[in-house]
Amino acid sequence: MKKSTLLILSVLMSHIVYAQKKPNIIIIVSDDHAFQAISAYGNKLVKTPNIDRIAKEGAIFNKAYVTNSICGPSRAVILTGKYSHKNGFKDNETSKFDHSQDNFAKHLQAGGYQTAWVGKIHLSGKPQGFDFYSLLPEQGQYYNPDFIGMDGKVTRKEGYVTNLIEDASEQWLDSRDPSKPFCLVIGHKATHRTWLPDTSDMGKYDDVNFPLPTNFYDDYKNRAAASIQDMTIDKTMLMGYDLKMLSNVKNGDGTVNRMNAAQKAKFDSYYKPIEADLNEKKLSGKALVEWKYQRYMRDYMSTAASLDRNIGRTLAYLDRHDLAGNTIVIYLSDQGFYMGEHGWFDKRFMYEESFRTPMVMRYPGVIKPGTKSNDMVMNLDLAPTILEAAGLTVPADFQGESILPLFKDKNAKKRDAMFYHYYENGEHSVSPHFGVSTKKYKLIRFYKRVEGWELYDLHKDPSEMNNIFGKKGYEKITDELKAKLNSLIAQYQDEDAKKILADAAR
Repeated sequence: MKKSTLLILSVLMSHIVYAQKKPNIIIIVSDDHAFQAISAYGNKLVKTPNIDRIAKEGAIFNKAYVTNSICGPSRAVILTGKYSHKNGFKDNETSKFDHSQDNFAKHLQAGGYQTAWVGKIHLSGKPQGFDFYSLLPEQGQYYNPDFIGMDGKVTRKEGYVTNLIEDASEQWLDSRDPSKPFCLVIGHKATHRTWLPDTSDMGKYDDVNFPLPTNFYDDYKNRAAASIQDMTIDKTMLMGYDLKMLSNVKNGDGTVNRMNAAQKAKFDSYYKPIEADLNEKKLSGKALVEWKYQRYMRDYMSTAASLDRNIGRTLAYLDRHDLAGNTIVIYLSDQGFYMGEHGWFDKRFMYEESFRTPMVMRYPGVIKPGTKSNDMVMNLDLAPTILEAAGLTVPADFQGESILPLFKDKNAKKRDAMFYHYYENGEHSVSPHFGVSTKKYKLIRFYKRVEGWELYDLHKDPSEMNNIFGKKGYEKITDELKAKLNSLIAQYQDEDAKKILADAAR
């Protein structure tokens, strides 16, 4: 046989062996990163080139959603593939996560994968299913944060949290066994409140004047739950804690007090002139509210700049070590966030800006570059997707659905509706609620703080300003959505929601 023929066969065999290798998996989870703050989702005023790169080289999900829009519960759903009522972590205030329960990492570990979680997990206790972890305590700190190791020891590291999480992630990748596939979860603190940028990014968007959302001055007419919330930029956003105007903050600020001298000098040189200018202007009323909005947006987007840059570092690491061709990369936030819509910041509501989350995914050989998916997917689906990609059996009690068939089979089963349930009843005064959403309509049932229904036509009213529940002409669609809601409650075995509806019917 000719040498040239042998060479061709050798190359073909190497490709076959490579293709048969189990894929590596990297899941990057940010905190409170709004889809509307990402250039791949259409924002023309900010740049997120590395998130955009994942979308260009894979898929962008235009209909990705969460089951419960709050930090810890969202991560519990991602990890377990189960709704909050099934994994036991319903809220950040009273819930305790049971790490002994099943999760996707345990199956990967048993299937020969090396597993690690670095950064924010927001589930107290000792994680199981991971060969390595280095975690922020609770929310963590932006500057000189503490990390908890597998030995339980707490170590303070000097630097900015987003950079440090990426550093630790790459250190683990350097130390792994290269003969085994790996799954790494990178949990970022950014862009969580108080939106404190890296010193190199302070002022990055100061030349940008962000336009007010059209419903910034929402009056919450005919929406009782929206009218009692406590998450407005006007009344809830704090001048000191949130916007870093610290002259009148007693004992300083806990985050700033962690800074070293060089960090504090840069902080002061940026924020103190802003505060001096504000004091000179003596703003009030709408002028002050809109000033707060601009400061919020500029700090938030500048904080996101470091997040995107470090995602770029992850992608560069894969390129540099010849891992990109056999590594799945998924980026998503733990939920969406309000960028001034309805006059708000924060999340929690089933309204679109917090219910919907950004998600992009690169999977060479499976997802065609430049794919734009309009299929409804949820954070609930990550666990079964990961296990299917790894060639492992998805447990029968996982409640999500693998999204991989959407890319392999044009006739794959697709969701026609999504179920949501938010439980927390304290901070920001958001009434607990559950509901069902289709591509055209959304039906929400509020309880505890507010008792009542809301219905929205998402095609005619995408900003969800007009509650049409009980209005003439919507009787049929209301009945259909209530039937669908009951069906999903039964499917996912949400006994709390079932009881609330049963009690109301008596």
